[in-house]
Parts: sequence; structure tokens; C-alpha cells
Amino acid sequence: MRWAGPLESAALLTALPVPARAATSTRGVLPWAPLVGLVLGALATGVAVLGTRWVSPLTGAVLAVATLAVLTRGLHLDGLADTADGLGPLRARERSLRVMHQGDVGPFGVAALVLTVLLQVSSLAALLPAAAGWLAPVTAAVAARLAMARTGLPGVAVAAGSSLGRAVAGTVSRAWLTATALAAAALGAAAALLVADAATAARLLGAATAGLLAAELLHRRAAARLGGTTGDVMGAMGEVATATTLLVAAALWP
Repeated sequence: MRWAGPLESAALLTALPVPARAATSTRGVLPWAPLVGLVLGALATGVAVLGTRWVSPLTGAVLAVATLAVLTRGLHLDGLADTADGLGPLRARERSLRVMHQGDVGPFGVAALVLTVLLQVSSLAALLPAAAGWLAPVTAAVAARLAMARTGLPGVAVAAGSSLGRAVAGTVSRAWLTATALAAAALGAAAALLVADAATAARLLGAATAGLLAAELLHRRAAARLGGTTGDVMGAMGEVATATTLLVAAALWP
């Protein structure tokens, strides 16, 4: 992997300032997405902790979700809404893809967007006051980008008309994704053991696994319905993984 990869990933997946030359290629976007997730998760968690201390856990949760939306330019949320509009109603594949390419948001998209954000906020609000609960949003952000990176594996079908899907197709090797997942799990476990205990590490691992499974189910549904993945589907997978990881973490936290 080229070392320009992290900058390429940050240029496309975030609003963070990066050198202009980093936006000239998409080869490193998905392989380095989990690292970008770690940075985004840390920033959002910092805002969440401050909001919790200064006002309330609910305020901290809203600020964290808002921070992620701003730092990602709302791209993943837009992908979630478009994917919901494409997959929700019963319609032919070509019609679904046309709907997803339109700029407006339909009722399925609005419902999916509102409910997913509410789920993220409510789960975060339950986690932030808990001991070491701040580890969960960082875990969720990394898990979300791991789910997105999975769409770059060799052999993953790309839906017709998806320019981003074609650009990142085959850019992630199975060995790289496995190594990245193991590194993320090891880092998360080490952080949990440092500030909490083994039970916390196990809860984080279980929550992240649930998030990845939820994103995988969405990907398979989209591939069957649309004929492959798209940029919108990648964003939707990230938001679904985030929401599921936070929900399961909140349910497992003591």
C-alpha cells in the first residue's frame, strides 16, 4: 500500500484539510478507511465527553453525531437515505438505481435517516455517563469504516453506473483487510484493558462484530437488489454499522 493512502482516504471520506494532490487518486480510500475512522471517532468522542461534562449526556451524544456529520460532509448520511429509497419500495433494479442517483430524498430515505440518527444519539446518551463508555463511539467509527473497506475486496460486484464503486473496486486485499481488522481489535482491547477491564474489551468486540454483521446483511441485500455495490451503499453500511455497534454496546454495558 502506498503511504499516500491515508491522505487519499481523508480527502474523500472527510472534510479534514489535506494537500490537494491527495485527491487525485482513490486507490487508498478504502484500505485506509479504518484509520480515518479512528481519527474521526476520537474527535467526535472528545466533543461528546466535553458536552457531557458541560451540559448532559444527551447533549454530548447530539454533538458527537453532529461532529461526525460535519467532518464527513454528510456523505454517509446521504448514502443511507439514498440507499433506503432505492431498496425500500418494490421496484425494478434499473428504477431503484435511478432513484438513488436523484438528488431528492423520498419517504423511505427520510424515515431511515431520522430513525438511524435517533438510534445513534440515544445509544450514545446511555453510554457516555458509564465508566469507559467513551470507548464505544471510537469503536463504532472504526467498525463502520471496516465495513466500508469490505466493499473494496476483489470480486465484489459493482452496480451499473457507480463511478465510485468502479474506482475503488479491488483496491483492498483480503490479507490487508484481515490484518487491519486484527490490528483494530488488538488496539481496542489494549485500550479497554488500560482504562477498564477484560469484560469491557469483550463488550466492545461483541458490539463491533454485531455492527459488521449488520452492515454485511445490508451489503448482501443491496448486491442482490442493485446488482452490486455503490458509493451510497458504502455510506449506508457505515451508518448502519455505527448505529448497531452503539446499540449493542449500550445493551451490553453494565
